Amino acid sequence: MYLIAGLGNPGRKYAQTRHNMGFITIDYMADELGVKVNRLKHRAKVGEFLLSGHKVMLAKPQTFMNLSGESVGEIVNFYKIEPDHVIVIYDDMDIPTGSIRIRKKGSAGSHNGMKSVVAHIGTDEFPRIRIGIGAHEGTDAVDYVIGGFSKEDKEPLEHAVMNAAKAAEKIITDGIDKAMNMYNGDR
Repeated sequence: MYLIAGLGNPGRKYAQTRHNMGFITIDYMADELGVKVNRLKHRAKVGEFLLSGHKVMLAKPQTFMNLSGESVGEIVNFYKIEPDHVIVIYDDMDIPTGSIRIRKKGSAGSHNGMKSVVAHIGTDEFPRIRIGIGAHEGTDAVDYVIGGFSKEDKEPLEHAVMNAAKAAEKIITDGIDKAMNMYNGDR
């Protein structure tokens, strides 16, 4: 089984904010694949489907960003999902707006949601897809990430969401190296 977890904050107030790029990507994937992500399990909204013979769970933790690992950890432990079958999608201020970066493993950096995921899974050796939201020049970081999109950012971020969704599928069907070669970078 694979888990694709998109990080974000629940509720309408945060729905269209930079910090919800993971949720937005899961919603996009669900729409494209005809999957309903509406069952509440392990403190997450989840939906399941088959992809190339693999069972895949899409998840949107409902624990708020900084506690995302509580939900992701519950899912991983309950289903005994191997770390290399956990794909986490989230926003990153250190990447230019509209770019994505895929990594096999690595530290959580300054992202509190990822720190929580790493702590609750017990390893940082799992794939992640970071969606660039750009720097917050002159704006408080918290205000920036929970702020809405500018007109200039909307199109590049939509493109990044599409690429992140395709990359997550590619990791499952063809492996992370192929996904990294196809989707890493500025597009």
